[in-house]
Amino acid sequence: MQRNLKFFMAALGLLVLIGLVSLRSLHQRVGKLSEREAAEEKARREVLAPPIFTATDVKSNAQIYWAEGPEKVAPVTVELALSADPVQRARQVLRALMEDPPTPQQRATPPDATVLAFYILPDGTAIADFSDSLASDTPSGVESESQVTNSIVRTLASNVPNIRRLKILIHGQEVDTLAGHVDLTGFFDVNPNAPLPIGAVPAASSPANAAKPAAPSPAKTSR
Repeated sequence: MQRNLKFFMAALGLLVLIGLVSLRSLHQRVGKLSEREAAEEKARREVLAPPIFTATDVKSNAQIYWAEGPEKVAPVTVELALSADPVQRARQVLRALMEDPPTPQQRATPPDATVLAFYILPDGTAIADFSDSLASDTPSGVESESQVTNSIVRTLASNVPNIRRLKILIHGQEVDTLAGHVDLTGFFDVNPNAPLPIGAVPAASSPANAAKPAAPSPAKTSR
């Protein structure tokens, strides 16, 4: 009886050891797979939206607002080559925000979202046109939608002082809300007191965008 018990315990110990080794090996394979997928995603994005370089680029400390928890955003200082041209500078910091989060958990915008076009009007109004993914892949909800818009607005406010306010378009079109709650029909204040070029007329002030329920529509369903 005692001999059988010793044999059983030895076999059990061997099985536990084999399980631990297998678990460690599995963890390493999962980690390598995640790294490879991240590298492949970055390479794919660089083909679709190559890095932006200009003749006036200078290494600068940029404040990028990535996710901090499920609802908030927080600034992270990163060194980027930034252009003296405000339009290109805005595209550069938005690209960093959307494509290079320090960790997957800090991603504040949908993985496939990109900037299609960006303009700054003489009155300091910026027009940012994003791909459909910014709306379609953002979870519907006040907190999740606010996190996306806050990350964009605060990143621009910290790095592009020329922008007074921001208009967000989705694939060239004005939409009512981002994913059912946050209003996109108005403007987001960025740097409302930014100096204007000589002769430029300031845009009429507008209240900061707020979350609002969307009108019932078959096209807006919860995600």
